Amino acid sequence: MSGETEYYSKDFEWNQLRQEIESDPSLRYHLLPIDDAHTNPSSSQSLSSGSSSSQDSDAWNKFHARHSTGKFFKERRYLLKEFPELLSCKEGSKVLEVGCGNGSTVLPILRGKESITVYPCDCSIEALKRAKEMIDAVDIVSVKHRFHPFVCDFAINGFPKWLACNPCREVILQKQDIYISDVKDKTAAGLNDFSSLKEGQCCLGGFDFVTLIFTLSAVPLQRMPTAVAECFSVLKPGGLLLFRDYGLYDMTMLRFEPDKKVGFREYRRSDGTRSYFFCLDTVRDLFVHAGFHVLELEYCCIKSINRRKGKIMRRVWVHGKFQKPL
Repeated sequence: MSGETEYYSKDFEWNQLRQEIESDPSLRYHLLPIDDAHTNPSSSQSLSSGSSSSQDSDAWNKFHARHSTGKFFKERRYLLKEFPELLSCKEGSKVLEVGCGNGSTVLPILRGKESITVYPCDCSIEALKRAKEMIDAVDIVSVKHRFHPFVCDFAINGFPKWLACNPCREVILQKQDIYISDVKDKTAAGLNDFSSLKEGQCCLGGFDFVTLIFTLSAVPLQRMPTAVAECFSVLKPGGLLLFRDYGLYDMTMLRFEPDKKVGFREYRRSDGTRSYFFCLDTVRDLFVHAGFHVLELEYCCIKSINRRKGKIMRRVWVHGKFQKPL
């Protein structure tokens, strides 16, 4: 399968796109700090008070319920070419997939490396249901046994202690303290899988990889430092965080109208879900501040063609690899 998809990252230069966008008067509102006089009341209110965890989760639950067939997200087969460390890693490596959505990232990882185990989480119960359905449809026993989903809003509640204990804790966690669900909704039954946690084992001992694939952009900007710090806390020393997300001046950013702005480079869609568009400096600052070393950080600038409309779409994503110091 890995031979089916080539990975490309540079169809055009980002600086050329930047010059074009910043010289276009019709797009000037994207460049300015948010102006309450030019936003609707709901956008201004959400900026000042922030967005509650329940509002964000509800929006994503409704989103995944609408796209229940799973066809909205294609399996990310390019992932193992972008991050070959997932193929060359040691036997028994563990991956924490944060914001797994319908499983389009989880599945290629499980297929690509037979000894790897993935712990996908999401704030949306509906998303985890779709992911579980996707994995069940594969009908490969070895894939199912290495898939351990759980519900978690990491930017609000942090990760549960059974993932990685705090080395400074003086009190050994009792079993009843370990099996914690971040969501107490009965509809989450069967979506918090602790089967890989052995009897008497206090935690999983951390992860070799954490993936943030189109996840951090959905977190309100003011919560991002805490979210990245949480990822740092559950990585083993020397572990890698693999990052891909929306980049500044991506086509989807330029489509937002002024009344959809809820912050600088931050927008809310009509369905209530949000998206932030990253520049390299913002990403670098977030991860360095959390304690990571930057291994790779660049814009991926890709031209895709809408054959039905005959239009060329310029997509911009940010690619990054970050390491927790040994």
